[in-house]
Amino acid sequence: MKSPVKAPFPILCLLLALGAAGCQKSDSTLKIGLAGVQTGSDGQIGTTMFYGSQIAIDEWNEKGGLLGKKIVAVSRDDEGKPNQAVAVAQELVSEGVAAVIGHFNSGCTIPASEIYQQNGILQITPGSTNPTVTERGFRSLFRIVGRDDQQGVVAARYARDTLKAGTIAVLHNKTAYGQGLAEEVKKTFEALGGKVGFFAGISGEEMDFRATLSAVRASGAQAVFWGGMYGQAGPLLVQLRDGGSDMPFLSGDGTIMQEFLNTAGNKASGVYLTFGPDFQQIPAAKGFLEKYRARFGPEGPYSIYGYEAANVLFQAMAAAGTTEAAKVAEVLRSKTFETSLGPVSFDEKGDLRQTNYIIWTVQDGKFVPAAP
Repeated sequence: MKSPVKAPFPILCLLLALGAAGCQKSDSTLKIGLAGVQTGSDGQIGTTMFYGSQIAIDEWNEKGGLLGKKIVAVSRDDEGKPNQAVAVAQELVSEGVAAVIGHFNSGCTIPASEIYQQNGILQITPGSTNPTVTERGFRSLFRIVGRDDQQGVVAARYARDTLKAGTIAVLHNKTAYGQGLAEEVKKTFEALGGKVGFFAGISGEEMDFRATLSAVRASGAQAVFWGGMYGQAGPLLVQLRDGGSDMPFLSGDGTIMQEFLNTAGNKASGVYLTFGPDFQQIPAAKGFLEKYRARFGPEGPYSIYGYEAANVLFQAMAAAGTTEAAKVAEVLRSKTFETSLGPVSFDEKGDLRQTNYIIWTVQDGKFVPAAP
């Protein structure tokens, strides 16, 4: 047998030193995936969610990091597309992230979570509301936002009980989020004794809604609900008003963006949206908002959800003393976390134990909570 070649002692020391240095670099950082939409029609709402998470990461690093390591964000854009979300998930797994904050769109979170589940990576989404997200028994998947079968109930009840609508039209953008929310509104409105006179899906690229709105008016609808995002909600409302209708326009959290107001302008009347409470009035959120605006400008509706998703995740990892998904998930289910949105705790599915959707409206060109 040929003897192995031995490196001279000084060279061996150098190789060991270089190896140790490499290991030290790797061991001194903790990679966290930030996944969601950053480009395309939903890019702005997703990007502002990322910014919120980044502020939390910076705050933890200023305090010394997490588990003795510096937190490093590994950011990926899923473009709001399910296929791209799967590719992003595979990239984040290859990058060796310890956990993922994201995705934003339900249609992206659902397929991407399959990849994270297979690879033992904990995921917490700040913005995906479709019930399917947490209905598949994934023990390492959480969300820090409510569900469409909660906000859909609030919207349907407001249309039926407060607006006194007997017949409504329900439209959606054919996505997991938009169609799922629309179906929840339809189901609840009919259970309350109302009639859904028109129910239809619209392509996500469609911007000419005149034919659809003619059908809405012909159905005898007294209000219309839109299950979709702000990019289409603005033109849809403008064309509804241009057609001579002043019927109430209802939608969900995907519409509560400044871009919707910019498009709708003075035609944003009779608008009612479901979303969480006004975090700008919560004293505990003041510090985050000041820091966010100084660095990134005006916050988006999901900036603070991105921020608190990161904080809750990091607190759970610190309490668990590890990034191992099963142990961190156990902490997430067993503790209540104090956040700028109020106390947060999770049930067995990974959903919030308490949600508090309210109705928002538009006054003087701004979103404001509607009167109870």
